[in-house]
Amino acid sequence: MELAAHVLAKGTPYVGPDFRFDPPIGEEALPVPTLAVIGTGKRVGKTAVSAHVARLAAEDGREPAIVAMGRGGPPVPVVTRPADVTLDSLLALAARGEHAASDYLEDALTSGVPTVGARRSGGGLAGRPFATNLADAAAVALGEGPGLLILEGSGAAVPTIPWDAAVLVAPAGISPEELTGWLGAYRILLSDLAVFIMGGGPSAGPEDLSALDSQVRRLRADVRVITAELIPVPLADVKGKDAFFATTAPRELAGRLAGKIEETARCRVIGTSARLGDRAGLLEDLAEAQPFQVLLTELKASAVDVGARFARDRGAEVVVVDNRPRGDDLEAHLRELIELAGARAEARLTVG
Repeated sequence: MELAAHVLAKGTPYVGPDFRFDPPIGEEALPVPTLAVIGTGKRVGKTAVSAHVARLAAEDGREPAIVAMGRGGPPVPVVTRPADVTLDSLLALAARGEHAASDYLEDALTSGVPTVGARRSGGGLAGRPFATNLADAAAVALGEGPGLLILEGSGAAVPTIPWDAAVLVAPAGISPEELTGWLGAYRILLSDLAVFIMGGGPSAGPEDLSALDSQVRRLRADVRVITAELIPVPLADVKGKDAFFATTAPRELAGRLAGKIEETARCRVIGTSARLGDRAGLLEDLAEAQPFQVLLTELKASAVDVGARFARDRGAEVVVVDNRPRGDDLEAHLRELIELAGARAEARLTVG
């Protein structure tokens, strides 16, 4: 399978007597610098990294936009601006039976830049979606005149549009076999930076960073490998308030995250739930909690149709918590990646 990954990374199909693997990337390149954020699976931190890249690019005057691919993306892509994402608008989406917490909505809210959602269904071993309207979403995003377009993958699915530079996001607890096995090597071969998220992601394995670093560099010696931690940051002032914190993080991590919120936001976290991905479980945890003034929650579907409704019915505020990546030299590496995307785009567009 590793040989197949190398062939696919060259843009060539890998064919045998009774099988065929086609490269996931099949669309035309875009006329602007393009940076991809891809991952080894779901809930590994792609949205957090995408939003952070966008914030850094905006600080540097690059006028970025994000195209976020997801199973809950819209059937017809439209531009979503930060001001469009409010609790009332999310509740309205949920009332219409639409996905009220798709990644493109979180990106718009937390990054502060225009975002376009793209829908995808399914995903093959190398990350090719069975179907997606990503190309249509990118065309809509180009109408914003971005200086940098950030393409965010979905789960282990990768964007079908070529990119100029890419960052691979994975949990630090992933095993080397899962990182590089099957066609995982393909994602490494197409990346320029690997960010391993400490204490996060669905993997419950030990964090063997030395082994992960070795596997990445075995496949691509020039890939930079760094670690980061996701720090919960409330997007509104909650100082002095009694708060309930809901998260998708494992139960053993939820208490530590709550402590970070208390330390940085100066509030009192009187209860937590690590069952944000379980509507019935979240409702049970909320019902058993002491009275609280504000619900602090990551932006997930159950946060809107269960958590927000519960909190509002009891007169409590709802404040979204952004998981922001922090790590030694993380911002410097991401800025280098942005520069690299710009330089490569300039070279290909000049030649073209």
